[in-house]
Amino acid sequence: MQKTELIAKVAKETAQTQDTTAKVVNAVIDSIVAALKGGDKVTLTGFGTFEVRKTAARVGTNPATRQKIQIPAGKRVSFSAGAVLKKEVTGKAEGGKKAAAKKPAKKK
Repeated sequence: MQKTELIAKVAKETAQTQDTTAKVVNAVIDSIVAALKGGDKVTLTGFGTFEVRKTAARVGTNPATRQKIQIPAGKRVSFSAGAVLKKEVTGKAEGGKKAAAKKPAKKK
């Protein structure tokens, strides 16, 4: 799904115009970007968390020349899916492995 498709779907579901919905969607995206630029973590409960992570300097290889190159330290955006999103997409409840590993209580 592309941004224009998202805007059209949200506009239809909320009975708003696409222009109004586009302004809202763009404002949400701009707010997330501004928060990340400012060093904040953005958590949308149930959906997930956006955050900026630092990457260390490292040595890489130029695939064309096979020369070793120095890649400087930098930043990257990371997204961790929330429990509700994971459950909706995968159909599995979170913590399924932990629950299965527990032994049943003994009867006396």
